[in-house]
Amino acid sequence: MNDNFNYNHAAELYPGRLVGGARGSNRYMRFPSAAEALQFAIEEMPREMLRGATLEVDEERFQGDAILDLYMASGYPLPRGKS
Repeated sequence: MNDNFNYNHAAELYPGRLVGGARGSNRYMRFPSAAEALQFAIEEMPREMLRGATLEVDEERFQGDAILDLYMASGYPLPRGKS
């Protein structure tokens, strides 16, 4: 994992598809910080959508397990809720 990841950079989140190929009500979203995007992806987005989700931060892309890894990393700045 990138130890130099900046959780304060703006982020774009592209949720994956739900089972059956249908999209949920969640589409592309922009967040003021990567930390907030990660919090939404892990704590609020349906789990099925995480598998195909893409988080873009400062022209770098993270998908699926990499999103979870960033959320679980020791440098994650926000309090974690139930996941």
